[in-house]
Formats: sequence, C-alpha cells, structure tokens
Amino acid sequence: MDVIPAIDLLEGRCVRLYQGDYQQSQVYNENPVEVARKWADEGATRLHLVDLDGAKQGKPVNLDTIEAVVRAISIPVQVGGGLRDRNSIAQLVELGVDRTIVGTVAVENSDLVKQLCQEFPGKIAVGIDARNGKVATRGWLETSEVLATDLAQQMAEYGVAAIIYTDIHRDGTLQGPNRDALRDLANHVEIPIIASGGVSSLSDVLGLLSLEPIGITGVIIGKALYTGDVSLTEAVRAVGPGRWQDIPPDLGSSTLG
Repeated sequence: MDVIPAIDLLEGRCVRLYQGDYQQSQVYNENPVEVARKWADEGATRLHLVDLDGAKQGKPVNLDTIEAVVRAISIPVQVGGGLRDRNSIAQLVELGVDRTIVGTVAVENSDLVKQLCQEFPGKIAVGIDARNGKVATRGWLETSEVLATDLAQQMAEYGVAAIIYTDIHRDGTLQGPNRDALRDLANHVEIPIIASGGVSSLSDVLGLLSLEPIGITGVIIGKALYTGDVSLTEAVRAVGPGRWQDIPPDLGSSTLG
C-alpha cells in the first residue's frame, strides 16, 4: 500500500482546509517545493497535489508551483483541482505529472473522461469526493444526486487508472477514514482505490491494510503529517516489506483503531 503525502496549494502556499471549507484554511508552509522534497526524502513513493485555486476557478492556477514540484523530486506526482477540459489535462501531462485527477467533469461530462482515458492511457484518475454517499463537485461547493458507487462503476468501465475516494466529512478532521464507505466502493469496482481524508494516526493507516486485499491500494495523508500526529517514515515502514501479513479483510476496527 502506498502512503501518499498531500500538498494542498492555495495562492502558491501549502495549506490545509477543514472539511473542504476555504474559509477555514491554515498555512503550513510558504514553499511547497520544500515540503515536497521533505516528503520524498522521508520515503514517499508518490505525491498528491491539489490546486485549490484551480478547483474554484475550473482551470489550473498554480501551474508554476506544480512544475517546480515535479522538477524537484523523482517520485510520481498526481494532481487534481479544476481539471475540467482536455487542454488542462494536456498541460499537466506535458509538465511531467504522472496522473491527473478529474472530479467535477466525471459527473458533468462523463464522455470527456472516456475520451481522455483513450488519449492519455494510465494518466487519468477520478477523484470521488462524497457527502453522505453522494458526489460533491466544483471544489466541494456543490453536491450532486449521483451516488459515489454508481460513478465509480461508470469510470471503471471507461478505463480510469484509479479512484481517489474522499469522505468530505472526514477530511481535515483527524477522525479516521470511512472504512465502511471504502469497503462498499471496493465491492463495486475492480480498479485501484486510494483512500483520502481523516487519517489521524498510524493505527488508521494500519487499519486500511485490512482493505488492501479488496483493492484499497493507497492512502493519502494530509493534516496528520503536518501536525506530527503521523510520521511519514514510520507509516511507510509500517506498510512496506516485513509488515503484517494476511490481515483478514473484515478485521474489526476495535483492533486497529
């Protein structure tokens, strides 16, 4: 399982939001490139960037910062936030971004996602951000009537590389991932799913290992890394070679937190 640090970009700075609320943001570092190097040095195998300005405006905004991060580190970088047309995807691919993450467009223009998967094979992931099981769009500012599981199935049929699932009510709260929702999603599709939102401790990361056999292949960690509640080095070691083996898929939460 990949442990993937998140860097959320707002006006060129590294910030974190609380439950997706732009009015509740906290600046953690003025230099995202410095942060990216730190996570790469501590063993990250992939980096997750979110262009929060782009999510609001519907097009990439922090391109210079994204390019600087990609050039500064050797691990794959995936980017989301405001990617709603073909040109935005192409821009990021040209910058060397490994995966581009679409969200709103998957709900509002699913045919475009199908075309993107054909033109950029392996480069398209879908971010499914949900409130109470329904997909939120436009930087989490709107909630659709589309069920997360239905969207996941459709996107899997189109050939997306992965699904990144965020429970908005857990994001930035340090309450732990929504494992029931993740299990339900994994039971509907056979493509990799990356969990995002709510990780508060190493035990939360270990708890997700019980879902690895059914397709949860990674976990994105944001706030807990910046507050020091989770050590990236320890988390990478915990899920790497020599970690616990043969964890049953339905191991109770009381055991692993």
